[in-house]
Amino acid sequence: MSLSVTTMTEPVRGRFGEFGGRFVPESLVPACAEVEEGFRDAWSDPLFRSELDELLTVYAGRPTPLTPARNLSVQLGITLLLKREDLAHTGSHKINNVLGQALLARRMGRTRLIAETGAGQHGVATATAAALLGLRATIYMGERDIERQRLNVFRMTTLGAEVVPVTSGSRTLKDATNEAMRAWVADVEGSHFLLGSVGGPHPYPWMVREFQRVIGDEARRQSPAVPDVVVACVGGGSNAAGTFAGFADTGARLVGVEAYGGAAINRGSPGVVHGTRSLVLQDDDGQIAEAESIAAGLDYPGVGPEHAHLASIGRADYRTVTDDEVVAAVGRLARSEGIICALESAHAVAWVLRAAGTPDLPSGSTVVLTLSGRGDKDMATLAGGAA
Repeated sequence: MSLSVTTMTEPVRGRFGEFGGRFVPESLVPACAEVEEGFRDAWSDPLFRSELDELLTVYAGRPTPLTPARNLSVQLGITLLLKREDLAHTGSHKINNVLGQALLARRMGRTRLIAETGAGQHGVATATAAALLGLRATIYMGERDIERQRLNVFRMTTLGAEVVPVTSGSRTLKDATNEAMRAWVADVEGSHFLLGSVGGPHPYPWMVREFQRVIGDEARRQSPAVPDVVVACVGGGSNAAGTFAGFADTGARLVGVEAYGGAAINRGSPGVVHGTRSLVLQDDDGQIAEAESIAAGLDYPGVGPEHAHLASIGRADYRTVTDDEVVAAVGRLARSEGIICALESAHAVAWVLRAAGTPDLPSGSTVVLTLSGRGDKDMATLAGGAA
């Protein structure tokens, strides 16, 4: 892999190299353009940035700590530092992006947030921000994900959100995103589509990454030196994009870890999904294939276009791990450090456990790993109580 540095800046005309863009029905083109204009205006406004920074600090609990995993470090022969997004309010990194977009929606005069969710963490964060800012929230969630994430569904409804079950297709994140985008088409004047990851049509991949950049910027300030490796899990890829943004202009190696059954970068090909051109799991006829992962948040057939670009230019490596490795990683981290992480985050942990001491991750390396969320939501799955 080339270690030439690159800066994760604004995409040119909505494109990250050959990826990105805005592939939406004509009815959504003006809405996307309005979101782009609104975000540019807000992001350049010191008052907006100040309000967001204050909420991230006094409400979301930032900065999150960079915790030395001392026991695992000794066991693995590396220095492992954990960026603790699991300690942010609502239990994951999702709150960073959601607070930013919810403030933007209110600034643009929208009264309802429409969101998709897989693992439920984005849905919980959306419901939380809606309650805080006096907005309505409608959250689309696949029927299969509702079954395996009942705790988060209850959290959303407790916060006052409407949760709409999606029964089409695989009944997971892909289908929930389809329905959320349809709902936005029907109410573009009153609603804001609060996309949870770095996918979708421009400006979402760029906008969401900028709202998540706080992860990487903090981690870089907190690190005693530039680490050898920076690693995070990747589904759509928002926590990884935010983490990588803090280190992209350094010599640190960037590693994203995909679910083996949802590895769009490792097993996909160029195509369009949910309004953006990226790497996508497809069958021989070019139809979107189903992804499979024990982690609902990574059960997605595509990946953010910037990740596809970083892979194509050799700036980031993308690896896969199996469900069995993920479950084992949850247990190993829990027993070694007293931290129960989300199944999504455990993908990054699993790769470190497998690679440590090999040429892929030599002994003595310093690793910053983003724990994107906590594992409360996954206890039923780990206990065998959900499919």
